[in-house]
Amino acid sequence: MLSDFGVIFLFIVAAFAFIGGVLFLASFLRPDRPNPEKLSTYESGEEPIGNASVQFNARFYVVALIFVLFDVELVFLFPWATVFGQRSLIAQTDGLWGWFALTEAFLFVGLLALGLAYAWAKGYLDWVKPQPQLPTTDSKVPPSLYGQVNEKYSSRPKP
Repeated sequence: MLSDFGVIFLFIVAAFAFIGGVLFLASFLRPDRPNPEKLSTYESGEEPIGNASVQFNARFYVVALIFVLFDVELVFLFPWATVFGQRSLIAQTDGLWGWFALTEAFLFVGLLALGLAYAWAKGYLDWVKPQPQLPTTDSKVPPSLYGQVNEKYSSRPKP
């Protein structure tokens, strides 16, 4: 007879086996028709320009952090509503508990709205597409030599 840990271990092994089996079966059933469009790099709806090590706009992170901040804060309203919505507490206080809870909810949402207004006023939510700045270097090697090297080692023909 297995112990409780043995049963849990069997469930974990069965889960990994099931996932592996499904992925293995799917590799045979799905169509495999790669083309240049599918193999191209795609990031946030914009075609990549230049080298991958160029600086990018940090607003991607700012917008994501603001979304996570407000999303997580609003998730707190659900357990709050469960605790403060107890009919027994509202009945014991003749409805005063309900008005107190509603006032707290409006204060909480008001503070979130104030934070959103602050971020909006500071311009953190304005989306301005920056022009990419490609790095330039001063080199004594003529550009035609770079072109010859690129043609020699290029795996695809020039358009």
